[in-house]
Amino acid sequence: MMSAYLDFIRIRFLMMLAYRVNYYSGIIIYAINIGAYYFLWQAIYGEQESLAGFTVPQMTTYIAVSWMARAFYFNNLDREIANEIRDGSVAVQLIRPYNYLFVKMMQGFGEGLFRLLLFMVPGLLIVCLIFPVQLPADPVVWLLYLVMLLFSFLINSQINILTGLFAFFVENNEGMMRMKRVMVDLFSGVVVPIAFFPGWLKSTMEWLPFQAITYLPSSVFTGRTPLGEAGGVLGLQVFWFLLLLLPIWLTWRAARKRLFVQGG
Repeated sequence: MMSAYLDFIRIRFLMMLAYRVNYYSGIIIYAINIGAYYFLWQAIYGEQESLAGFTVPQMTTYIAVSWMARAFYFNNLDREIANEIRDGSVAVQLIRPYNYLFVKMMQGFGEGLFRLLLFMVPGLLIVCLIFPVQLPADPVVWLLYLVMLLFSFLINSQINILTGLFAFFVENNEGMMRMKRVMVDLFSGVVVPIAFFPGWLKSTMEWLPFQAITYLPSSVFTGRTPLGEAGGVLGLQVFWFLLLLLPIWLTWRAARKRLFVQGG
């Protein structure tokens, strides 16, 4: 059965190849975004060498790595699930001999692998040529960051799956999906590092999973979080991954008990 799940990764990866021109153009778009934030933060820093614990080189690297990491962990699993619920195709998925949610995770991972190899890696190389990004020299940091990046994908995908499943209850969760996307980009630290949030909001973020998606891994990568504390960051990611399994399971269980299909 596991080989069948691996096939879902391969099939989604091949599907992405059919639209690879869109992702090549996406590299340019992301580079423009990174450039805009780079010059914005240059203006904010002015003559100051450090703000909220970030030096100018660390902030430059943080911006580049955070946006390119988003290229890997980003997916539309919430929209896919919601569409399948609305058009009734989820009913067919449920009678097939596999776990529907696990299949969605594998499909998202296949897309993520495509984005990693053909979007994130070449995009980061291009950005490093344009902007003064300082990549870590320690291979341990790279290895640790890759593991953290995997958990970033898992946690973001779990939030997407949970959001998509709400279509079982509200029928049209388009507004919820848009709100979720804004919350993830803002509270994960892609737009503004969480260190710059007001004290009360920063404390609140410590009780939410969003920081484990971008802010914490990128802080380790840039050296703002010492390597000795990286284990705690990884442990926090594992904690949120395991904790999010519970609401997903409860929501999925409740959804299957009240399943009705529009147009099915």
